[in-house]
Amino acid sequence: MSTTDTTPSTPAWRLVAENEVRTVLRRKSFLITTAISVLVIVVGIVAAGYFADRPQDRTVAVVDDPAAQVVESAEQVGQATNDRLTIEVLRVDDTAAAERAVTDGDADAALLSTDPGFEIVGDDGVPSELAGALTAAASTTALQSNAAEAGVDLADLEQGTEVPERLLDANEDDGLGTATGFVFIIVFFLIAISSGMMIAGAVAQEKESRVVEILAATVPIRDLLWGKIAGHTVIAVGQVVLYLAAGALGLAVSGIDAGLERVGGAIAWYVVFFVLGFMALASLWAVAGALASRQQDLQSTTAPAQALLFIPYFAFFFGNSTVQEVVSMSPIVSAMVMPARMAQEAVPLWQTAVAIAGTVVAMVLIIRVAARVYERTLLRTGDKISYREALTMSAD
Repeated sequence: MSTTDTTPSTPAWRLVAENEVRTVLRRKSFLITTAISVLVIVVGIVAAGYFADRPQDRTVAVVDDPAAQVVESAEQVGQATNDRLTIEVLRVDDTAAAERAVTDGDADAALLSTDPGFEIVGDDGVPSELAGALTAAASTTALQSNAAEAGVDLADLEQGTEVPERLLDANEDDGLGTATGFVFIIVFFLIAISSGMMIAGAVAQEKESRVVEILAATVPIRDLLWGKIAGHTVIAVGQVVLYLAAGALGLAVSGIDAGLERVGGAIAWYVVFFVLGFMALASLWAVAGALASRQQDLQSTTAPAQALLFIPYFAFFFGNSTVQEVVSMSPIVSAMVMPARMAQEAVPLWQTAVAIAGTVVAMVLIIRVAARVYERTLLRTGDKISYREALTMSAD
């Protein structure tokens, strides 16, 4: 009595996806590039944290007591906004010695008494935080002196001059949100470009070498497309997660991870948007490879996919808030801009829903159109095929 094996076979697209993942992970260039990127992220963040917390020790050369008193007051003024700033007084004999201390590098600046008040002397420049503190302290000292000579109470003169600030929608962004948005855009851009060219190059190489004809004899062409999209999406998302983990590690090591919880939600959304956006772009990259007859043709066939990446790039870095808001809700390109906005500000839930819905619909439509084009062009050899020709080409 015979028995029938009812064990379901592995789908063809999954076999293709697994082969794509194994092929990429065997490439030393990919592994080395990824390892270097992780190292650069960790070291860069740790170095930034080190220099951000590094004390700022400044030295000011003075000749007389009035200037020394201003420098001492300047340290208090500067520490009100920068607690890492310390200002030391360097006593010298005369103006020439003070200027010599500045040019020799023994002092960052010199504060000299003049008939109207004081003068700040620097070499090729004065550190901004030092100049601001010295200017504020010297101005206060001059006001106090002038008020005393005029017999006026300085406190009465200053009454009502302070203008407090009250925000109706306070957004505490010390630069972390902006930096995170910048990283989101750059990482998406670089991974999409590198992975996309990898997809297009692999398809074009298979087509040029006629290997695809052997594959098409055993695997449906549409499954070849699904497998390449799935496999390279897994690789790209893995890179994103690895880079985000490296960033979190760098923040933890540097001790500046306190603000990480503020952008944690944006990071989670970033992964979601990346998956949706990359899957749509991956189908375009695969089609670009199918349209090429040689590797040299990829420069022109990949142009539409690259254009989709440059639109949000320029919108984020050069557009105003209105442009960024509109682009962040546009299909596909929202995958880059919306998470960057989320890292900087509170985004209404309906805008997030619009961005996701639009990207999902566009992704489905692009993949369906790409699948038809891919099937019609993958086995066509000869000259490069244009996008217009591919869309109007009839199926065999």
